[in-house]
Amino acid sequence: MKKIMITILCMFLFLLHAGIMKAEVSSRALSAGWTFRQARSEFWYPAAVPGCVHTDLMANRIIEDPFFRLNERGVQWVDKEDWFYQTYFDITDEEQNAVNQILVFKGLDTYADVYLNGKPLLNANNMFREWRCDVKGLLKDKQNHLEVYFHSPVKIDVPKWESLPYQYSTGPDQAENGGLFDKRISIWARKAGYHYGWDWGPRLVTSGIWRPVFLEVWNTARIDNVQLIQKNVTAKKAELSTVVEILSDGNIENARVILTADGKEYAVKNIKLKPGINTVCLDYVIPCPRLWWCNGLGEPYLYKFCTTVEIEGQKADAKLENIGLRSLKLISEKDKYGKSLYFELNGHKVFMKGANLVPCDNFLPRVTDSIYEKTVADARDVNMNMLRVWGGGIYEDDAFYKYCDKYGILVWQDFMFACSTYPADSAFLENVRQEAVYNVKRLRNHPCIAVWCGNNECQDIWFGWGGKKKMYEEQGYADIIWEQFHNLFFGVLPEVVKQYAGGISYRPSSPFAFDDTPSDGINGDDHYWGVWHGREPIGNYNVKRARFFSEYGFQSFPEYESVKIYAPDKRDQYITSEVMMAHQRAGNYANKLIEEYIEKEYRKPADFESFLYVGMILQGDAIKTAIEAHRRDMPYCMGSLFWQHNDCWPVASWSSRDYYGRWKAQHYFAKNAFADILVSPLVADDTVTVHVVSDRLKNEKGTFRLKVMDLKGTQIFEQVSRLTVPANTSEKVFTGSLKKMIGNEQPGDVLLYVEFRTKDKLYRNIGYAVKQKDMNYPKAHISSSVKKVDGGYEITLTSDNFARGVFMSIDGIRNFFEDNYFDILPGESRMVKVNTALTEKEFKEQLKIVSLGDYYGG
Repeated sequence: MKKIMITILCMFLFLLHAGIMKAEVSSRALSAGWTFRQARSEFWYPAAVPGCVHTDLMANRIIEDPFFRLNERGVQWVDKEDWFYQTYFDITDEEQNAVNQILVFKGLDTYADVYLNGKPLLNANNMFREWRCDVKGLLKDKQNHLEVYFHSPVKIDVPKWESLPYQYSTGPDQAENGGLFDKRISIWARKAGYHYGWDWGPRLVTSGIWRPVFLEVWNTARIDNVQLIQKNVTAKKAELSTVVEILSDGNIENARVILTADGKEYAVKNIKLKPGINTVCLDYVIPCPRLWWCNGLGEPYLYKFCTTVEIEGQKADAKLENIGLRSLKLISEKDKYGKSLYFELNGHKVFMKGANLVPCDNFLPRVTDSIYEKTVADARDVNMNMLRVWGGGIYEDDAFYKYCDKYGILVWQDFMFACSTYPADSAFLENVRQEAVYNVKRLRNHPCIAVWCGNNECQDIWFGWGGKKKMYEEQGYADIIWEQFHNLFFGVLPEVVKQYAGGISYRPSSPFAFDDTPSDGINGDDHYWGVWHGREPIGNYNVKRARFFSEYGFQSFPEYESVKIYAPDKRDQYITSEVMMAHQRAGNYANKLIEEYIEKEYRKPADFESFLYVGMILQGDAIKTAIEAHRRDMPYCMGSLFWQHNDCWPVASWSSRDYYGRWKAQHYFAKNAFADILVSPLVADDTVTVHVVSDRLKNEKGTFRLKVMDLKGTQIFEQVSRLTVPANTSEKVFTGSLKKMIGNEQPGDVLLYVEFRTKDKLYRNIGYAVKQKDMNYPKAHISSSVKKVDGGYEITLTSDNFARGVFMSIDGIRNFFEDNYFDILPGESRMVKVNTALTEKEFKEQLKIVSLGDYYGG
């Protein structure tokens, strides 16, 4: 009997040990074998997961590409239908024997019922949330049947719109394009607002499993969440706390948590676990840490943090994260001008240089890791240090924030509300609270997260230019809507940020001054649209002031090579064609407004292709003017984020990069305008001023040169001096009379060349005394030579006369010009790298080079 008992005990210990060895969390994606059908049809088709209905319909040749010509109009039936998705999957013995079995839906868009083997699991109603379903006892070894039924968001939400005696104000919801007349329903669904159309995007209201589905199993315990709280970070030491939430199946006496960074152990704690969530806090110090800096100020160093939970000496679960250590504050305080707004990183004020980001595609599952990396790298490569994730889109994929961490791009993160009032009753508020908790917890360890903002322009919709407060007061519903507004943006969202965001600041709206007023530009941030929407002259960028410009912009069409992709027919290639108007969502006036600005600022181009080119220069000059004005005005102004960085489809818009990723002139111009040192000339009446602006954290010595020359290169005036530019500020370094500088020359025949040369770099710029339409640009004869290099070619360009806006192009979009739309001084050589797969013969045959002189000169 004793031997039998010993044998049984040994078997028990072996099985216990084996169980511990297999306690580690296991997760696998359920991405194979999916099919879908229209709910009222019996025909099944292959489906992609992640994916959406529109892309699945395209893949099965049921609909044409909605981005091509007028095809968007022909797919408006899709959002009026319900859709059914299903797959079958087997499970392994380990998965079947696991104590915990969870189905994880990272994203369901939007109204979805989920069934497993005929049993209801979930009724989802928010595309921004993760959904977790306990499926213990429901799984079979073979042929598990997983079904997801998507309800039409139109059929769900139109009755809500119809049920009220009043209507909430709604942003640019293109209900009429969807056949809904005035039933603007987008605010009823917790779904990306831009799917319903915006003034730069189409109306394509998607449904689908838009983020991955996982089967997650484990035994004993798993890490539910890890939060790194950066209590006090300096160059001398980083005082940190890691808070670990551990989900345990039962009482466990012998467990411990281990924290390492870059392979070095910093904290260990022995713990006892009880059933449910256990919260463990580890406090520790990293001496002389390598700090995370935003782009332009230093290395965005990321520590490799690992949090491990062990049970009985065996690893049960581990969480790996790359996290940067930094001190980051948003300062908004009264001063002699009003109320400031600026970010302080590692003890230094930082001028924010960047743009607003919209989703990279209307069909979100098509946004790959490589697209995210290029999107963020393109911001880094033009000296940006911030992107604002705008509130009418989505909380972006983890990959986006990973690359912002990697490349040193801070993120102004909106919650997903824009240009509207919302039906924020108790159920809506609870849904939003869960959405906010999930996303704040998901993103809070990223060093790039700089601020959480409640919404885009909703406060100005209410108090300011939207005038909704007065309208609802007249209708008798203002108290109801304001209470809901206040509960959402001054109650639920700031409470979530305070509880879960680890010290990151919250702002109720953008723009925002005070709780009960519209924005004013003097206090907090400002969205300035006098230029463009207000038809004000571009020169007004030089006089409009604000403490922080979080939005402003100017439109252009994409480049001709991009336009040819969605409008290849020559009959469509004029700005008022039906196709070009369909790919312009800012109203029927917008294409004409581009033309109007060209006629005011430039000379009218002769044909469609040259119109696109001149429009690019116009947009680039406008935003360059704004950026330089904002930077000259620091430290009064401490931020310049133009609208917008990207497009979600091929369209005429305010973007600096078109849908295909091609850089517009604006993006190339931003590279110099956002450089760490800016030398900026300005002519106002007869006064010429030059500022040198530095973002560097140390004083910088260099040589300043101002040269006035005619357009053939003859020097008229020159001044050279040695300067010490103070760190992190703007300083006026020259003031003079234009008339005295140019003598008998006409203002349209001269240019002002300025440069600041440090020991390691040359910074240069060109100013003009008159509008571009009044410049007398001669025909520039540009010679070129081509040299084969790795990845493409090196082109050297030389011009006899001043060449303004030199633009090079070749067929197709899979080419990248290191520089473009640049100026060449008379007799100067410019060398540009071009990445392309073309042969040298093809490249030389296709290469086209133009400048404004080709349209202005004889």
